[in-house]
Amino acid sequence: MTTQSEVRTMTTKTQIQTPVAVPQRAEHRKPYRVKLGGWWWALPALVLMLIVIYATTVAGGFFAFTNWSGLGPFDFVGLQNFVKIFQTPELIGSLWNTLLLAFGFLIFTNIFGLLFALALNRTLKSRYVLRTLLFMPVVVSPIAVSYIWKFIFDYNGPLNQAMTAVGLPKQNWLADPGLAIWCVLVVMVWQNIGFVMVIYLAGLATVPIEMEEAAALDGASTFRRFRYVVLPMIQPSVAIATTLTLIQGLRVFDQVVALTGGGPAGATQTLALEVYQQAFTYQQFGFGAALALILSLLILLFSLAQQYATRDRSLKEA
Repeated sequence: MTTQSEVRTMTTKTQIQTPVAVPQRAEHRKPYRVKLGGWWWALPALVLMLIVIYATTVAGGFFAFTNWSGLGPFDFVGLQNFVKIFQTPELIGSLWNTLLLAFGFLIFTNIFGLLFALALNRTLKSRYVLRTLLFMPVVVSPIAVSYIWKFIFDYNGPLNQAMTAVGLPKQNWLADPGLAIWCVLVVMVWQNIGFVMVIYLAGLATVPIEMEEAAALDGASTFRRFRYVVLPMIQPSVAIATTLTLIQGLRVFDQVVALTGGGPAGATQTLALEVYQQAFTYQQFGFGAALALILSLLILLFSLAQQYATRDRSLKEA
């Protein structure tokens, strides 16, 4: 005969063994129209980019194979524009001038920018003021900076007056074919040192000071600490700075127009200036488009080569 306590015990066991159904949460799925709405918000910017950048680039490439003057009808001339470019000595000279300015700008701007970044990185107390002063020329228009330097390079300008004061002869800085292109390079480098310095400062900020101190305790010299500790860690900054300066050097235009206008005797003529003159001064839009296409291909090829040369090899080895 079952007692009352045994009945209670059996009932409790049955309640424990019986699984309790846990209510499940209904999955909340975002409707697809939310994602589509994000694309609709970006659509005006995408359309504008397609028209302003890609459509105009394709149109320019199309007209590079024509003899269009900018107005009226045109005829297809095939590769005639490109053959004419490489058969014209003045245009070959413009190509060499462009390469000289581009690689000179790349080398000197990155060297001075990196040196200033190392000097103003941590220890100097007045580093924030000096960083501001070095970056100030970057925010000024290149045309304005070039006209200021044109006054400095003038035959009766401050530079020649200073040279006369110390007993040196005056120079025709912008009228001498051998000096004019170097004057243009000086202006380009001077204005953009601060920009490159900021890029390298951002890279140096990621270098742990403990690693440099450990290398110094191990007896590494300043150059060895830079070569084997700092430089590998700022490799992304080196890649960015060299790419931007190379592209900017290849398409140099403002400084040449303001300082020399391509003279004297074509000594500072560049491909970007030739594109402008052929298309808008001489009304040979098809020929100017061919020059622009060559310049674009040069920028693309050199940029790809530079990116390959400054790639992060440690990631590939890993």
